[in-house]
Amino acid sequence: MAGRGVNKVILIGHLGADPEMKYGSSGNPFTTFNLATTESWTKDGQKTEKTEWHRIIVFGKLAEICAQYLTKGKQVYIEGKIQTRSWEDKDGIKRWSTEILCQNMQMLGSAGDTAAGGGNTSERSSSYGGGGGANQAPPANEDDIPF
Repeated sequence: MAGRGVNKVILIGHLGADPEMKYGSSGNPFTTFNLATTESWTKDGQKTEKTEWHRIIVFGKLAEICAQYLTKGKQVYIEGKIQTRSWEDKDGIKRWSTEILCQNMQMLGSAGDTAAGGGNTSERSSSYGGGGGANQAPPANEDDIPF
């Protein structure tokens, strides 16, 4: 296995805002949202919390499910991989973005937490490589993601 690596991310957190679904130039849907993960600890009798924000991007059928069922404050389990992209902004300045490419999402919490009334919607995908359903390839180039 020399030369191979593992790129796997597992997060459980809460949405900071409602997801936003868009379509790439090839017509494929993608949904983005920010996920907050908070850790807390006690040091010298003082409780401290730290929140990290993660940019999540979802493609294909799973993107449509996320856009339909997820809302601000909803707790979700996310599996995916981390990706860093670069681009030039309108002023020609090089920018960087690190995001999680979501390959699996599980809604958490009680059944009453979503407008659809269910907390157990899951769409699984092992990779973006092929097949149907949520197993969609991400856009072929970064120009499909207009941010």
